Amino acid sequence: MIDDLVKDLDERMAKTVGVLRDDLMSIRTGRASPALVDKLVIDYYGTPTPLQQIASISIPEAQQILIRPYSAADIESIERAIASSDLGLSPNNDGQQIRLNIPPLTEDRRRDLTKQVGKRAEDARISTRNIRRDVINDLRDYEKESLITEDDLHLGQEKIQEKTDQYIKTIDQVSDQKESEIMTI
Repeated sequence: MIDDLVKDLDERMAKTVGVLRDDLMSIRTGRASPALVDKLVIDYYGTPTPLQQIASISIPEAQQILIRPYSAADIESIERAIASSDLGLSPNNDGQQIRLNIPPLTEDRRRDLTKQVGKRAEDARISTRNIRRDVINDLRDYEKESLITEDDLHLGQEKIQEKTDQYIKTIDQVSDQKESEIMTI
C-alpha cells in the first residue's frame, strides 16, 4: 500500500519535472530552436491548431528559424500568431515561407529570462511539495483507518521525503542548466 503511494508520487513528480523541461525549452536563449515556436497555436480556419501540424519548421542558420507552411494560404495566420505571441520576434514573409531572425540577447534581457526561469522552477518546486503533502495526507488517512501502523506511517513519510528531496534537486539542476545556457553569450 505504501509502495503504491510512493509509486504514484514518483510518477506525478516526474511529470512535474517533464513539464518544467518542456516549459523551459520555449524560453529563448539567443540561439534558434524549433522549441521556440512549437507551442504556438495558429487559428486554422477557426480551429486552434499547433504550428507543427500546418508547417515544417527548420533551422537553416544558428540565428534563424524557417517556417514553411504546407499551404501558402496559411502564411498570414501564422504571421499573426507569431506577432501576437510573447516571443518578441518579428516574422519576415517572402510569400512562400516565414523567417524568424533571433537577435542576440542584451544583458538586461538575459537577467529577465533568468528571473523567468527561477519563477518557473519555483512553481515546479511548489507543485512537488503539494504532491508530497497530498500523499502524506493519504498515508495519515490510512493510519487513521488502521490500514497501516504508526511505524509504517513514519517509514512512508521518510520515503516520501527522500523522493521529494531527489526531485527538488533535479528541478534545481534543470533550472541551473537553463540559466547558464541563457547567460552564455
